[in-house]
Amino acid sequence: MAMVQFRVDDELKNKAVSICEDLGIDLSTAIRMFMKRMVIENGIPFPMVNAQEPYNKEKALDALQQIQNEFQASGQSVPTLEEINKDIKLARNV
Repeated sequence: MAMVQFRVDDELKNKAVSICEDLGIDLSTAIRMFMKRMVIENGIPFPMVNAQEPYNKEKALDALQQIQNEFQASGQSVPTLEEINKDIKLARNV
């Protein structure tokens, strides 16, 4: 088994650890999930864009509404927190 080490500032690490704890996973698990997803997608598993504008709450809420509309239009329901947590547990066992 290989070991991967890298440096990040303390504040970034602490914030990431806190988020992971809220999700019920540790930071190492989150990083392994990221790496597995990168291999599955054969690339970075999220859009990489040069952000031209700052975060816009209204735009984000509009995007979430659009996603919900797309789910409903396809006859699917928006995933519940329980379903998302189930997916996380399945990802841990991959």
